[in-house]
Parts: sequence; structure tokens; C-alpha cells
Amino acid sequence: MNIGEISRETGLTAKTIRYYESIGLIPPADRKANGYRAYAPNDVATLKFISRARTLGFSLDEVRGLLTLWHDKARASADVKAMALEHIAGIEDRIQELEQVKNTLVHLTERCHGDDRPECPILEDLAGS
Repeated sequence: MNIGEISRETGLTAKTIRYYESIGLIPPADRKANGYRAYAPNDVATLKFISRARTLGFSLDEVRGLLTLWHDKARASADVKAMALEHIAGIEDRIQELEQVKNTLVHLTERCHGDDRPECPILEDLAGS
């Protein structure tokens, strides 16, 4: 399977696939006589795994850890669950931060008249005034 075929199969761009290969998330593809990459069926499964993990917001380092656990048939599911719970905690922290940002912006936009006058509490806040 060449890079175009695996790209269509996984929904990942060729550039992304080459990047994952360059950072060691997937093993280097074999090369055909013409120099093109040749991917194996298990590379499709690995790339789909990576894509799904990234969609769920896992960082590349976290994906690397999940891949290690996925390939380790003697793994404890508790280790996988712990990683997922840690990720959830990070998501909850980011949600709180975004709520604070939203609340600040709502407050500032409520104070802004939004008319032809130059005074603007939003810009004043950004300037630290």
C-alpha cells in the first residue's frame, strides 16, 4: 500500500503520515524498488488508532504511551484508565480556563457601548488600563 492509498484509508494526509513516521509513532515504511514507501495493513490500524486518539485530544506523547500499552498484550487496563482519567482532568482544567476567558469577555462586551465613540473597555482592558 503506498502513501496515497494509506492516506485515503486512514483519512490522514500524506504529510501527517510522514511526520508520524519521522517522530517514531509508526515504524519506517519499507521502500519499493522505485523508492516509494510501502505500508503494511498493520500500519493502517496503527494510524487509525493514532488518529482517533488525536481526535480525543491526546498529545503526541500521550499517544506514544497509549500505543505502547496497545501493543503490550500483558498490560493492565488500570494503566490505560489512569492515562484516560489524567487526560480528562486536563480537559476539565482547560474547560474552566475557557469559562473564565468567556466570562471576562462577556463582562467586557457588556461594558462596551459599541457605538461611534472611541472609548472601548475591551481595548482598555487589553492595554492594561
